[in-house]
Amino acid sequence: MFNSRNPVFRYPTGAVANCLPVHFKIDMPRDLRCSAARLLVENDSTGETQVLDMFWCGMNGDNHEWWECHFAAKTPGLYFYHFEVATWRGVLNLHKGFGGEGTVMGNDCGAWQLTVYDRSFHTPEWLAGGIMYQILPDRFFSSGKPKADVPQDRKLHTDWSDQPEWKPNGKGEVTNSDYFGGDLAGITEKLNYLKSLGVTCLYLNPVFEAHSNHRYNTANYEKIDPLLGKEEDFKTLCAEAKKRGMHILLDGVFSHTGSDSVYFNREGRYSTQGAYNSQQSPYYAWYNFRNWPDDYECWWNFNTLPNVTETNPQYNAYINGKGGIVRRWIADGASGWRLDVADELPDAFLDNLRTAVKMENPEALVLGEVWEDASTKNAYGKRRKYLLGEELDSVMNYPFRDAVLGFVKGADPAQMMEIILDILENYPPQVIRLLMNHIGTHDTERALTVLAGAPTEHHDRRWQSETHLTEKQRQLGLQRLKLAAMMQYTLPGIPCIYYGDEAGMEGYKDPFNRGTYPWGHENTDLLAWYRKLGKLRGMLSCLKEGSFVPLNADDHTMVYIREDSVDAILVAMNAGGNSRTLYLPDEWRTAEPVFGEAPDRNCGLTLPPCSGTMLVRQKHPSPSGPFALGKPETPEEAVESIKDKIMENMEQEPKIKNELLDFLKNI
Repeated sequence: MFNSRNPVFRYPTGAVANCLPVHFKIDMPRDLRCSAARLLVENDSTGETQVLDMFWCGMNGDNHEWWECHFAAKTPGLYFYHFEVATWRGVLNLHKGFGGEGTVMGNDCGAWQLTVYDRSFHTPEWLAGGIMYQILPDRFFSSGKPKADVPQDRKLHTDWSDQPEWKPNGKGEVTNSDYFGGDLAGITEKLNYLKSLGVTCLYLNPVFEAHSNHRYNTANYEKIDPLLGKEEDFKTLCAEAKKRGMHILLDGVFSHTGSDSVYFNREGRYSTQGAYNSQQSPYYAWYNFRNWPDDYECWWNFNTLPNVTETNPQYNAYINGKGGIVRRWIADGASGWRLDVADELPDAFLDNLRTAVKMENPEALVLGEVWEDASTKNAYGKRRKYLLGEELDSVMNYPFRDAVLGFVKGADPAQMMEIILDILENYPPQVIRLLMNHIGTHDTERALTVLAGAPTEHHDRRWQSETHLTEKQRQLGLQRLKLAAMMQYTLPGIPCIYYGDEAGMEGYKDPFNRGTYPWGHENTDLLAWYRKLGKLRGMLSCLKEGSFVPLNADDHTMVYIREDSVDAILVAMNAGGNSRTLYLPDEWRTAEPVFGEAPDRNCGLTLPPCSGTMLVRQKHPSPSGPFALGKPETPEEAVESIKDKIMENMEQEPKIKNELLDFLKNI
């Protein structure tokens, strides 16, 4: 009858630009004796419904007939549609069923969604086809450079391998005031390592002065935190990253500040008159006091995180104005902002922030933290317009995380594929190509732990601190993580590695998911897997903006194709505990396997338990011969491979450990 994802029934499919006509066709059985058909389109922002008559346009075989019409939305927004058909049985409603299929059965009157974005909507080119890497700066690598002006109330670990502090202090408070000393210069030192993974964008958790190790309680947006270095260290990082084809994405925390800040100054650390100290403070109007000074609005009732009023003219000018925070750090070398809790930032503020970013650099990125389908997100009683062209370039893709981890852990493949296809149908294409496809962040348990560990459920922090994967769980987790990464790297969007996942780090909730990177103790096999995936992304055009075609999603298996005019890749995965044999389209019989085995002469592909295969087809013969995933390493990759081998030998030859460590420092 109708399928919104099939161009025969709806063209073009997916989100569309405003004023672009969309062609709708429905296929009705002749025995219903249809006398009329209508398309009903509701404008989500106004609630008005437009009724369009459909026209009979011919037969589809002997027993079915086509009805068609066009619809063009003049203004960007969300539109929801269904069909009404007049038949001998009365008026039938054709509404959305599973998989985008039309159905007249059941009581579900679900409508299809049509996302209409501004036709001038443009997103940055540089991130498409790349790889993102998320770093919690305190926990990645320490350069050992001396620091000045570090507050005396910070606890510094002397052992890099310590577990992060999780116990409350004598007052019953968890202060997050223990530090390991990772810094910006340390990240700069490790750029060649990141280059060997194929990384093109570094997303840094907050780097501005703040009095906690996570730094989401900003104390001063104008200064780099003294433990991380100075502004010159940030500029150096950006410049050195640029030399290697990498960009720096900053974390913008603009819905609240810290109570211990130059702006609020509840703790009295600063000489400035903060909003807590005086109602004549220049920052007083930024905050909403119910009863000054101790009763004020704060983020999720944490009194150390007072909310700001983002629409306050002075605050907005400070963040988004000419010479403001947003533009200043882009001018220093950043390539954009990831916006913390974007759903708590008003539309007007986001509009202004986007304008500020694009005025400083039209190709800078604005990416938001949104946990749900961002196209239909409601926040504080209002439908948000993140992806219509005036606010965000893209979002963190939590729905894909659910689909990837769900599939690998044994959830219904058809349901997991539906999550993926819903997002691809609802988001604009220029958003999709930049989706931040992560499988773990600082806000979630480590992917390895999710995939093989006991569920957290209601376990307390002590249990989480003491519980680690058994050797058997770890081996299963590593198998599953490889499969998850295969999927993460080949779905539309940009894979994002949470620092250390590629090395085999595990951990439950905060702070156990925020341990230090295990330099010298990486899982070298897993690291090689990520490097190979990174090389694949750098070589295949279709993984940048190619189409996504699902072929199979059942019985613990999933198969899909990414394709453009240059090349194509088929990804086949088996998340089950038994081997599965699948039969592929014939054109894949002679494709080159880059992961796993090739299909047999009948195009049958046997997948062992918890494994995957990737097959590549090049549309035009390459002057360099067959697909060269195994080509010689770059100098950066060669150095990192040498380091990996040295670390393996150190475990086998402890007597020469110090000599090997000295050699490592030299290279």
